[in-house]
Amino acid sequence: MQKFKLSYKRHRFPPQVIAHVVWLYVRFNLSLREVEEMMLARGVDVSYETIRRWTIKFGPLIAHVLRRRRPRPGDVWHLDEVVVKIAGRSYWLWRAVDQYGIVLEEILQSRRDKRAAKRLLVKLIKRWGFVPKRIITDKLRSYGAAKREVVPGLDHWSHKGLNNRAENSHLPFRKRERVMQGFRSPGSLQRFVSMQSATRNSFAVPARRRSALTIRYHRLEAFEAWKSAANVA
Repeated sequence: MQKFKLSYKRHRFPPQVIAHVVWLYVRFNLSLREVEEMMLARGVDVSYETIRRWTIKFGPLIAHVLRRRRPRPGDVWHLDEVVVKIAGRSYWLWRAVDQYGIVLEEILQSRRDKRAAKRLLVKLIKRWGFVPKRIITDKLRSYGAAKREVVPGLDHWSHKGLNNRAENSHLPFRKRERVMQGFRSPGSLQRFVSMQSATRNSFAVPARRRSALTIRYHRLEAFEAWKSAANVA
């Protein structure tokens, strides 16, 4: 259960408007000024700087509630990493998804070695409370070295062609990265990918729910989950 509720006190705009603005920004590939223009077309005059402050203040709290309410993930985990440039320096965004494409964890780290892979694996097991049946990675040897230290008996498949699930999960981030023209700091990147993935996990339609009716129901459920997490239900 949620241990706290978001407070919208001392804000000029109603909670429904604030939650909708934050949802627009983290759900779609929109810039702050594009969200500002969309809200103005609806008769809401809010500046892009206010939208930025709302996202920083309320976005992580809403994402935290959404993540806590996620059901138990699948037992096959795909692990991958992608390089990100921030202020001319290279970082690695380590990501794990299950066999259904649900993002389980994302960690921005400055290295691509055994220690970084071990941190991702330990955090995954600690967060979800169980050891998966199998992990699938590319041919980076750091994964195997980390697995032998953390869970030696875990089944590990290492093959680039089998890890498309994890590689495809990077695409929404890459699209957003281009819209935002990069990130200014590691902290801002970590905060944003956390919000983006939690929201996308809720609204992404599973492969087993592809009919028009089930897609509609799934999106209605996602809207209700967002409103409940944002305390505007």
